[in-house]
Amino acid sequence: MGDGMLITDDFLPVPVPESLDATYLVPIKGLPKVSPKTAVAALAGRLAEPVHGLAKQMLDSPLMTVDTRPIGEFPELPPDLLTAFGATEAQLARLAAATHLVVVQAEYRPGWPPAHEWAARAVAAAVAETVGSDVVDVFGLQFLDPAAALRSLPDAQGRIRLVDWVLVPYSSDADGLWFTTKGLRRFGLLELQAQGVPDHLTRAWGAVMTGAARRLLRDWTDGLAGEEVPAFVQLPVLATVTGHDIAVAYGNPEQHGATAPVLLRLELDPATDPDADSFLSLRPPPGHAGPAGRYFAAACATLFAGIQPDVRYARPGDAMSKAIATARAGLGDIRARFLAGQLPAETQLVVKYGLPGDEGPEFVWAGVTSWETPERIVGVSASDAATDPTVRIGAPVVVEATDLVDWALLDGTGVIEGGWTQAVLDAGDHPTVD
Repeated sequence: MGDGMLITDDFLPVPVPESLDATYLVPIKGLPKVSPKTAVAALAGRLAEPVHGLAKQMLDSPLMTVDTRPIGEFPELPPDLLTAFGATEAQLARLAAATHLVVVQAEYRPGWPPAHEWAARAVAAAVAETVGSDVVDVFGLQFLDPAAALRSLPDAQGRIRLVDWVLVPYSSDADGLWFTTKGLRRFGLLELQAQGVPDHLTRAWGAVMTGAARRLLRDWTDGLAGEEVPAFVQLPVLATVTGHDIAVAYGNPEQHGATAPVLLRLELDPATDPDADSFLSLRPPPGHAGPAGRYFAAACATLFAGIQPDVRYARPGDAMSKAIATARAGLGDIRARFLAGQLPAETQLVVKYGLPGDEGPEFVWAGVTSWETPERIVGVSASDAATDPTVRIGAPVVVEATDLVDWALLDGTGVIEGGWTQAVLDAGDHPTVD
């Protein structure tokens, strides 16, 4: 091709837009009493370089505009979508009472740093702080309080949390859950999607999607590092995602652990409707047999600690017996919280139960989907059992409470509550089956 693009089976050419833009709004009553330059200057010492200097430079350039306009000149921001993306009643009330909007817009070339996003968000946050208002991220349809907006900007080492810039919404369809990212287009990259994700993996798969976004965004910006903006960037067809990718995306690089990587195949799904978005689809790698959901469940089991099967004997009076007793003592409370919807947002409740085996019981984990009676738990297996061929990742299971030995709450970083038997196993204080 004329631009020298090389197409191979190992890489996927992804088109690069000519330029990128960012828009942020600040709802206010009346007119602002402080200029944007004065507001940004007040952030000296609070906003790390180079972002502070970048914001000041772009304010003085044609790459950024800051206008104050009557709110009636703009289409109404949809309150239902704003609420879906976390808007509070107080934020919606301030928007409803506003007479004007401060509109901050910036444009820049694709690449790193994303100067248009960093500078526009910094300026909007500075203005919002001076007038006691909020920042509205138009791309994400998301409210940010000024402090949160400033925290999302790079620190002195240039690091950001990708979760502050990329959301992972999902919805249900006939084949399971449909996940997409919302935020990669800020950086010029197509959004990711995955379909057929098992229902019990909402939190875990959202974290995997975020980790995949982090890995692909790094490859994307590496491909844009030259002086000239290329027409295409070659992304690897097989993307490797690790626990480290997930931890860095959530801003916890020291908590990544030593997990094995998983492979995801990248496919370009161009939109057939000119008004719709194209996606980069995440699928199982070549050679995977069975539904995609089974592979996605296996990927989550690989990347997150606490849901691996194990075969163990528990002796009376040892640490394992105490762990099991602790878990069982908390069953009533965790069931009540599960039924009342009082578990932390977007966490996953899993239970560990025993399967009989010739060499002793095998303990496997299952994600809880229903717990109508105390004696019986309905769920979906989170691992393949060695002793029972019917217990496979993603398969429905019914767990008798008398067989249960542990429970845990998982989020994108692993176990946040429970998991007493796993703690004993990790500490090595247990007899094992040879």
